[in-house]
Amino acid sequence: MLLARVAAAVAGGVVLYLAFPPLGWWVCAPLGIGLIVASLYRARPRRAAWLGYLAAVAFLLPTLAWVRTIGDDVWLALVGVESLFYAAMAALAALVFRLPGWPLWFGGLWVLMEWVRGLVPVGGFPWARAAFSQGESLFTEYAALGGAPLVSFAVALCGALLAYAAVQPGTGPGRGRGKGLARLVPAALALVIPLLSLAVPRPGDEGRTVNVGIVQGNVPGRGMYVLGDEPAVVLRNHSEGTKRLAEAAREGKLLKPDLVALPENSTDIDPYRDRFARQIIDESVKDVGVPTLVGAVVAIGTEHRATRSLVWDPVTGPGAYYDKQNLVPFGEYTPFKDIVLALWERANLVGRQSIAGTKPGALKVGPVTVGAVNCYDVAFDGTVRGTVRAGGTPLIVQTNNATYALSNLPPQQLAMSQLRAVEHNRAVVTAATTGISAYVTPEGKVSWQTRELVADMNVVKVPVRTQETIATKVGAAPEWALMMMGAAAVGVAVWRGRRRG
Repeated sequence: MLLARVAAAVAGGVVLYLAFPPLGWWVCAPLGIGLIVASLYRARPRRAAWLGYLAAVAFLLPTLAWVRTIGDDVWLALVGVESLFYAAMAALAALVFRLPGWPLWFGGLWVLMEWVRGLVPVGGFPWARAAFSQGESLFTEYAALGGAPLVSFAVALCGALLAYAAVQPGTGPGRGRGKGLARLVPAALALVIPLLSLAVPRPGDEGRTVNVGIVQGNVPGRGMYVLGDEPAVVLRNHSEGTKRLAEAAREGKLLKPDLVALPENSTDIDPYRDRFARQIIDESVKDVGVPTLVGAVVAIGTEHRATRSLVWDPVTGPGAYYDKQNLVPFGEYTPFKDIVLALWERANLVGRQSIAGTKPGALKVGPVTVGAVNCYDVAFDGTVRGTVRAGGTPLIVQTNNATYALSNLPPQQLAMSQLRAVEHNRAVVTAATTGISAYVTPEGKVSWQTRELVADMNVVKVPVRTQETIATKVGAAPEWALMMMGAAAVGVAVWRGRRRG
């Protein structure tokens, strides 16, 4: 029996991984969760905890394999810490399995676990949420109703119902028929849940478009040393790419852009402080002749920096900007700085410590107010929602995935953009240094994308939509309702257990 539980837990974690890009076999998400639930069913909380931990390790090791670029030690440490959240959820799930209707309560606990993961430690790590395996699936439409948390809940509920059908015995007279119904009903509900998403109301097209130029300049280096040995190479590649786009537009090979988007870190030199960098950017923007969203790392004082989305006008130069709100720990800043820098040599590669921005990324760029979302920001519900509510449309995700090129990170991040497009009824344009740059329609379809590790460019015509989805309007309310439902079920289970005692 124990061996069967272990096998189901490990198999569930692996099958859940298969749902995530680059494979993207989305139906594997409820199947994997169903196997995990079956391994936990009727286990005591302590045993459920380590089974949940084992399932999480089997899931997160391959899903977060992109972290290996930084180091195997970092990868293993991250998986080890994140798996603790799944272990805690599994222990609580062992309690709610004693209640009627436990698939519902389990779904609430899953949402609660993902919420906590997005908060702690050091700012949270919301990567690999169940919703982010559903960039384009039958579950995706739930994002327009309750955001990513509702998508995760629907997937987890579906998996729990499949497990219920497999493990729940029949009751009552006519045991054979009762057992058949006890399995048939939850199995049927598991099939209905994704189909019900088709009834979620969605705003329609508003008849307005904007032409957005996208430049992917590429970089010569790989891994932790993406810039190579050549100074100003990122700046040069993206300025030359902007000029090539301008020439192609003049020759009629591309649409004439209304604005241009460059990636995060598209200049490796601070244009505020370096006259050469300022001149290079200004020349390329003047050549294309339209406002350009530049990604720059700029100095703040003598010890700090900011990752900035900077509007560069061909006439007036640099103007409005958005500073990245969600910073990557150990990549853009060093938590517990004194201790970490003393014990871990690679932490010194961070250099100046980044400062997080505090305002949403709604920036007037040419004829529209775009929603600037900077790389890691796209994983955080509140940051993207705040940008849309501030008037951002379309969304422009500037990202620098050069360190993780050809890993499973770029396709995972693109799936997040697909979910955000549906969640907020906004077109999403992604500009990446090395790929994947892309255009995602408000329906979550990838209409155009680049290959990785190549210089590329395009001008895409994207819809400008201003109508908000239900998810945008209600914000985090569905998430809180689902979490409270799961937490209340735990409270009821504990109370009933004490009464029996």
